[in-house]
Amino acid sequence: MLTFAAIDIGSNSVRLKIASVERHRLKTLYEDREVVRLGESVFQTGVISPEAMANTIRALKRFQKAVQLHVADRVRVVATSAMRDARNAAAFTAWVKSATGWRVEVISGLEEGRLIHLGVVSQEAGARGRCLLIDLGGGSCEITFSDEGRIREMVSLPLGAVRLQQEFLHGDPPAKEDVARLKQYIDRELRLVVRKLGSPRVGLVIATSGTAAALAEASVAMARKLPARKAAPKSFVRIKPSVAKTAEVRWLTERLAKMNNAERASIPGIGTRRSEIVIGGAMVYSSLLERMGLRGFRYSPLGLRDGILAQMLANADLRASVHRKIENERWAGVLEVCRRYGVDMKKAEPVRQHVVQLYDDLARVHELPPEYRLWLEAAAMMQDVGKYMNHQGHHRHTQYIVANSEIFGFSPEQRAVVGAIARYMGKSRPDPVDRILRTIAIEEHPKIVRAVVLLRLALALNQDRASAAVRMRARVYSKRVLLELAPGRGGAELEAWSLRKEADYFREVFRRDLAVEVA
Repeated sequence: MLTFAAIDIGSNSVRLKIASVERHRLKTLYEDREVVRLGESVFQTGVISPEAMANTIRALKRFQKAVQLHVADRVRVVATSAMRDARNAAAFTAWVKSATGWRVEVISGLEEGRLIHLGVVSQEAGARGRCLLIDLGGGSCEITFSDEGRIREMVSLPLGAVRLQQEFLHGDPPAKEDVARLKQYIDRELRLVVRKLGSPRVGLVIATSGTAAALAEASVAMARKLPARKAAPKSFVRIKPSVAKTAEVRWLTERLAKMNNAERASIPGIGTRRSEIVIGGAMVYSSLLERMGLRGFRYSPLGLRDGILAQMLANADLRASVHRKIENERWAGVLEVCRRYGVDMKKAEPVRQHVVQLYDDLARVHELPPEYRLWLEAAAMMQDVGKYMNHQGHHRHTQYIVANSEIFGFSPEQRAVVGAIARYMGKSRPDPVDRILRTIAIEEHPKIVRAVVLLRLALALNQDRASAAVRMRARVYSKRVLLELAPGRGGAELEAWSLRKEADYFREVFRRDLAVEVA
C-alpha cells in the first residue's frame, strides 16, 4: 500500500497532508499546519527574512517526523507566491534540502490553480458541473472557471492576504485613506478577471484556504450574533463546509476595516493570527463576488495539498480515476500549444503514432520509464512550434517555447525534458555541457538521449509528406534492430534513406545495429 505526503509552503502558512492509497483512492492519514508568514518580508523587501526561514525550517522538520512515522513512500514539496517573488528563494531551497533532504518545487500561479482545481473536483461531487473556484492565499489569488471537471479559464492575481496587508494596511485600525487605496488596487486587478471570465453562469462558487474559512464562519456567527470567544484554538481545526452570502461578506468586510486587531480576533472564526491579515482578503472576496454578480460562496477545506496528492496518485496508479483525467488534461494542454503556434496536426499526428509504436516495440532496447511515452508523444506533436518564430533554427525556438509555456499537467521539470527531446531533431546532438541539459537533473540525461533517438526515427519515417505514411514493423535481435517498411503511396525509399542516416547514432546509443528493409 503506497503512502504519499504533500507539503504546501505558502506565503502565510505551511501545510502537510499524508494519505494512503486504498482501492485506487486516497485515504487521509494525517494533517498538520503552521503559520510561518514566509511572505511577510518578501512583500516588503523582496527577500525572505532569516526569521521566517528558520520558522519554516522548524515546521518542516516537525513535518518530517510525521512523514517518517507514517513511512511515506513519496514526498512532494511545493512552494507558491512568496517563493516565486523572493530574490533569495534559491538560498532557502538549499537550506530545506540540507535540513530535510527534500527538494522544493516552486510552481507558477497557473500550476497552483490547476492543482487546487484537481484537488477540489476529484473529491467534491458538486464541483463537476459549472462552477467557479476561488483560492486566496497569502501571496496570490487563483480564480478558475470549471465546467464538467475541466478548466475553461483561469486567472492568477497578486491579491494574497499577507501581500495586501504588508503593502497597504499599516495602522490598527487601518486609516481610511489606506483602505481606499487598497480598494482601488483590488478593483484594478479584478478588471482582468472580468475581461477574461465575464459573468459566468455557474451553479456553485467554491472558495478554499484560510481566508475563506474565516469569512464563512465569521459571517454566519455575526449574522446569528453568537458570543465572541476570547482566543483562537491552538491546534488546526478542519471545519465543515459552510456558506457565506455576498451581502454578509460585504457587511462583515466593512465592519472588519473599522476594528482594531483585538476586536477582529474576538470574532468567531477569525482568531488571533488570521485577524492580522483578514481585511485585505475580505475586501478581495466582497469586491469579486459583487463585481461578478455572484450570490456567495461555499467554503471547502480541500486545496493545493489535495491536488498534489491526486497528482501523485495519478502518476503511480494507472487504474485510478484521476489518472485518466490528468492524462486528458495534459493532452489538451499539448494540443492548445500546437493550435497557438500553428502546428499542422495532420503532419504531426503520424509522427506521434510512429514514436509511440517505436516506444512500444523497442521497449527491451530503450528501457525508458513509462512516463517517457507521454513525453515523446508531446515532443512529437510540438517539435515544430518553433517555426512560429523562425523556420531557420526552429528546434532551438521549439525548446524555448515548450520549456517556458504554461502547459497544464506538466511541471517545469517535465516541460524541460519534453523541450530537450524536441530540441535535438536537427544536426546537433545532446551534450551534458549544453545549457539546456545543465538545467535538468543529471540522471535524466541518458533517458533524454534515448528518447531523442526514438523521435529522430519517427521523423525519418515521415519524410515524404505528400504520400501516405509508411507502415512499419520492428524486430529486435540480440545485436541488431530491423525496421521493415511497407510503402504507402509514393514508396518508402526516402524514409528508408533517412532511417539509415540515423544508424550510426542508433548504434552509439543502444549498442545495436539498425537495419532497414523495404517490403
